[in-house]
Amino acid sequence: MEQPVIVVIIPAFNEENSVGNVIREIPKELVQEVIVVNNNSNDQTAVQAAQAGATVLDEPVQGYGRACLRGIAYANNRQQKPDIVVFLDADYSDYPVEMTALVKPIVEEKVDLVIGSRALGNRQSGSMTPQQVFGNWLATTLLRWLYGVRYTDLGPFRAMRFDKLLALQMQDTTYGWTVEMQLKAAKQGLRIMEVPVSYRRRIGFSKISGTVKGTVLAGYKIITTIFKYW
Repeated sequence: MEQPVIVVIIPAFNEENSVGNVIREIPKELVQEVIVVNNNSNDQTAVQAAQAGATVLDEPVQGYGRACLRGIAYANNRQQKPDIVVFLDADYSDYPVEMTALVKPIVEEKVDLVIGSRALGNRQSGSMTPQQVFGNWLATTLLRWLYGVRYTDLGPFRAMRFDKLLALQMQDTTYGWTVEMQLKAAKQGLRIMEVPVSYRRRIGFSKISGTVKGTVLAGYKIITTIFKYW
């Protein structure tokens, strides 16, 4: 894959203090377009993203998966469709510079999907709650038992061949997005690998793991999604 077209999709809900940092640290020589999907924010997220150089889309109906689907639809309508899409959170918990290592196995045509694994990488103390660590372990264990695929994480930092992503026909609009992608990739027999990524405490307050309600709803959706496609 010579000089692939790579775009980045960043779902963002009230991340005005961090989204600019994320965009500015993305390797410019690697990426053709950074797409921030402003997911019903009521702060200056869209303004900060645009000032940092991103294309800003509006998705007024909240939902992580819904924002990702909005970004995919935009990418699919580009005059030059991407070869690779990278998904990255807007909270500055990931290290955008590690994107180079994330896309390398796809550029070399060795795999179709690369998951950035926080479990295999360097994780700053306090960057993940005990509930998140346990939830990841439970979900990846169920994926191994039910789908025969070994993952260590459901991390949001990931890269995928765009044609393979479209073939997954992704549907989830909320918390089940990442696990739906991973189990469908396994079911379709795609070439998958994990690479270690670093992880730090996010800027601002987590809307999911930062509340009991968010943690419970996310956990319930992830588990039900795993069994939905079995």
